[in-house]
Amino acid sequence: MSRGVLSSSELARYQRHLSLAEIGVEGQEKLKRASVLVIGAGGLGSPSSLYLAASGVGTLGIVDCDRVDVSNLQRQVLFDTGGIDRLKAEAARERLQALNPEINIVAHAVELRANNVRDVLKDYDVVLDGTDRMATRFLVNDACVILRKPLVSAAIHRFEGQAMTYVPGRGPCYRCLFPEPPAPGTIPSCAEAGVLGVLPGVLGTIQATEAIKLIVGAGEPLIGRLLTYDALEMRFQEFSFTRRTDCAVCGDAPAITQPKDPVEICGPEALSRVRRLAPRELELLIASAGANTYAIIDVREPHEFAVSHLPHARNIPVGELMRRIGEIPVAATAIFMCRSGGRSLTACGIAVGAGIKSPAHLEGGLLAWAAQVDARFDVAPLR
Repeated sequence: MSRGVLSSSELARYQRHLSLAEIGVEGQEKLKRASVLVIGAGGLGSPSSLYLAASGVGTLGIVDCDRVDVSNLQRQVLFDTGGIDRLKAEAARERLQALNPEINIVAHAVELRANNVRDVLKDYDVVLDGTDRMATRFLVNDACVILRKPLVSAAIHRFEGQAMTYVPGRGPCYRCLFPEPPAPGTIPSCAEAGVLGVLPGVLGTIQATEAIKLIVGAGEPLIGRLLTYDALEMRFQEFSFTRRTDCAVCGDAPAITQPKDPVEICGPEALSRVRRLAPRELELLIASAGANTYAIIDVREPHEFAVSHLPHARNIPVGELMRRIGEIPVAATAIFMCRSGGRSLTACGIAVGAGIKSPAHLEGGLLAWAAQVDARFDVAPLR
């Protein structure tokens, strides 16, 4: 049987598609010949990859270098409790292959970087970006523009989500809407801000829908349109935007002609200069050092800081740190802390970039302080 021709088992499996005039046998054969890459096997990648596999996309690639964590199971429906600690890409491949043995699943258990993004993307027809890292999101957009690959991008935050589609030569790219990555710490991660478990299901299925439409040539894609979804209000809205002639990657005179890793203030070089303090080490330092020799900077939000904080700590939320860096005494050792250690590590990277020498941060954050030093310490819950 020639490539793309449906077998008798596939004719039975995809019967509901074949009944749609917009898809039919011809459209289903296009799906069989198509290849789609899903970047991120998380909240968004789970539903999108499940539906793309079920829909009969012939080759489905999954990019993710993380392992399954119990905290993922609230929203990442590709996985189950038995898969905890497994590589996500491998666990996803197994689950998707079980769902549809007729298709080819490729696991890419790699961290996507400028030096490998071309090789990973080159053999795919459509790319879906479901990553939660801003640096990767911009890298993927730039690579898709340079390689002329259609891209369906989505993002989620708390109770809200957004989606858009880029098609080469037909509309604006992600950078036309968001020219540069935001400063580190200005957008909290899902772990910090929380996310409604069903939210990525809505956005991920929208991504899968867009990919299917692009492949079969049906309907109108989200080109030049940002679709937003508010789960609390149960409201969709749409915002139109156009290609920027000065866009750094798809503009008339692009400055970005090769994929490159965005500059990350809190990258490995900066973090190599950071001193990591265990809770007991910080306790000893506070007890033995003079109060003027160190400055404790609590980078949590004001409502968290108001619940409780260490003596003499000053509150500078991580999202405000870059513009308030001058408030940190130059002669003192800056010690950053937050709830669990993530934001404080980002703050250290910002501090290094601003010229502060050898900043320190509290490993494990104030949760670790409460567990190891002072059980009475009340750590404000995230909200």
